[in-house]
Amino acid sequence: MYYYNYLGANLVSLHPLKDFGPEVTPPGSGPLCALVGGDPVLGRGSFKVNHPGQLENPCGLEVLDASRLPATQVDGPTASAIREGRLTALNQNRPGWEGLLSSAPGTGKKRVNILAIGDVGSTLLTGLKLLGGDVISSIGICDLSQQITARWEFEMGQISLPWDYHAFPEVEVVSPEQLFDCDVFVFVASKGIPPVGSDVKDVRMYQFEANAKIVSHYAKMARAAQFRGLWCAVSDPVDPLAKTAYLESNRDENGVWDGKGLRPEQVQGFGLGVMNARAAYYAKRDSRFASFLTQGRSFGPHGTGLFIANSLEHYDEALSRELTELTVTANLKMREIGFKPYVAPALSSGALSLLLTLRGEWHCGSVFLDGIYLGCKNRYTPAGVETELLPHIPDPLFGHIRQAAEHLKAVL
Repeated sequence: MYYYNYLGANLVSLHPLKDFGPEVTPPGSGPLCALVGGDPVLGRGSFKVNHPGQLENPCGLEVLDASRLPATQVDGPTASAIREGRLTALNQNRPGWEGLLSSAPGTGKKRVNILAIGDVGSTLLTGLKLLGGDVISSIGICDLSQQITARWEFEMGQISLPWDYHAFPEVEVVSPEQLFDCDVFVFVASKGIPPVGSDVKDVRMYQFEANAKIVSHYAKMARAAQFRGLWCAVSDPVDPLAKTAYLESNRDENGVWDGKGLRPEQVQGFGLGVMNARAAYYAKRDSRFASFLTQGRSFGPHGTGLFIANSLEHYDEALSRELTELTVTANLKMREIGFKPYVAPALSSGALSLLLTLRGEWHCGSVFLDGIYLGCKNRYTPAGVETELLPHIPDPLFGHIRQAAEHLKAVL
């Protein structure tokens, strides 16, 4: 291993680095950054390292599975940094990586701004208001309709505990120009949702073209504002829209990529939470699926391509396929009942997952892997985004994860 002190930060590399100054003694404590390779556009930007093999294979789906990573050998100081959660990988091929050396994770409560207060947005807002007092300082709401924002500011302002009037975060109306004066931006805007009773089978992808245009507009606003917070994609289709936000924010006025917008780890898709919750719903009601509640996992997008594993320890392909089908079609069942399926997504994928994210806890969300935003278990840590590292993913299940990734690549 080769160690350097560069711009005041401690660096380590598997290979000698040129133009980084002389080698230094390995640090025994504090943050350590490992410089790794990766495509400047489709490679990960930065992440928490939880296996030495991720230094050689930093961007592929293999980062989820220890048995598929290279048996990379590291020395004691680097091994200690990994074990203690102090090692951050930085893609040195991505423009602006040096800026991450001096950036420290923010502490304290966060300001959250929500764009669009429709059915999903208002339900998500209610969840954050009631449950987010420990991590949210205040919530800004923005919508095309001033009548809607006036209503929800008024409603939220009248939700309070008696005699503890500051327990919940305050809600205020913000203008579009103020949207990125925050720590967390939540995109819930949507256009063209098919009415209940329509013959549209893939409702999520039906919305992609129209919603992508809206995302592109606000991604360019985030770029102009030099936004450094977390961009949360909640609207459908979640995963392609997350990638749209990332890509479009990094194009200049001529549409040329320059890498000066959102970093890939600044964007996360929030759609897997409700799929995981739907799988749990069926697992509670059918004993054949009960293992999911303690051993199961969900992977992939919010919709087509999703795959539910009944169990990691006792994986059953047939049961997993059946549980996946029930989960993927749950929204259609709600439409058959006669209602739009938005309450559970707004809370399980939206409010609850966002709060877990802000608390640094494990949650279901889409992070940048293999050039797309893929849903998996992850959390934000002081060393960066950490994806769950499983000891071994069964071959059939890993094949489904690979298929999900290929499906998303075909979309965008």
